[in-house]
Amino acid sequence: MTFTRFALSCALAALVTAPAMADQWRGWNIHPEDYPNSIALEGFAKEVAEKTAGRIEPQVYHNAVLGDQPDAIEQTRNGGLDFANFNMGPMGQIVPATNVLSLPFIFKNVDQMHTVMDGEIGQRFSDALAEEGLVALSWFDSGSRSFYNTKKPIETPADVAGMKFRVMNNDLYVQMVDKLGGNATPMAYGEVYQSLKTGVIDGAENNYPSYDSSNHFEVAPYYSITNHLIIPECLCVSTASWEKLSDEDKAIVKEAAVNAAEEQRSLWAEREMKSREKVEAAGSKINEVKDPQAFQDAMGPVYETFIKANPDLESLIKDIQATM
Repeated sequence: MTFTRFALSCALAALVTAPAMADQWRGWNIHPEDYPNSIALEGFAKEVAEKTAGRIEPQVYHNAVLGDQPDAIEQTRNGGLDFANFNMGPMGQIVPATNVLSLPFIFKNVDQMHTVMDGEIGQRFSDALAEEGLVALSWFDSGSRSFYNTKKPIETPADVAGMKFRVMNNDLYVQMVDKLGGNATPMAYGEVYQSLKTGVIDGAENNYPSYDSSNHFEVAPYYSITNHLIIPECLCVSTASWEKLSDEDKAIVKEAAVNAAEEQRSLWAEREMKSREKVEAAGSKINEVKDPQAFQDAMGPVYETFIKANPDLESLIKDIQATM
């Protein structure tokens, strides 16, 4: 065999045995690399790459370097991004059914939220997202949100009266604060620290890890546990990317997403505990509201307005509330 024929034979053999070119998946994440969600997403990416033998190679881009959440949602829906970890709070403008998850006190506690989202009701939300180009494969924890401020502990709704609270940009959150007698101020998250420091706002609301990692505890030392919002997050894949997969790879990606959610929830619980210990050691004054029912009762008009505008979602609300 001549050298030329030998080289050609080797080249053809290499073509036969070489794996197909890997599908490079880009993933969006708003959190820093050491955050529970970020660690879980990296685990997801590693598991998918290993179990597909490199057919899919996901890479996670942290710290919202690929844009803020509204931009990332659109990019994922359009196939510009392949997967992402999205909070359901801002999702309501695109998928109205997810606004149910932003109703104050819709969940009794975090464990109930897990039960709801991991079951048939969670599948209903997945189906609604799928109609808009997003395949929700599993549900992450984002803890429960409570009020913190620069002035005093909050024990009753009357303590909120007249205070200015930053909220996420969703009318339900504005209504929530208004019905407690406060003044709601939608504001970008990155502006909150300085606004608290200068008195532009009196307080905000969030979970322990965010209260800690944002350093808001330095300027707003009163943290009152109301647990008024428990908003799940999804590990979502673009429908365009999902539909390209074989059934085998779909099963691998789905399993990896479920495993990532389990890891994230465990890491989140640890992070919450450490964050509370940190802010308390730094001097934050934490109090648990003794009569949460008073806060829940004040939300009656919020529910009435929502159901009047969305009568088709009333049964979904009732099903969530009936889940133990």
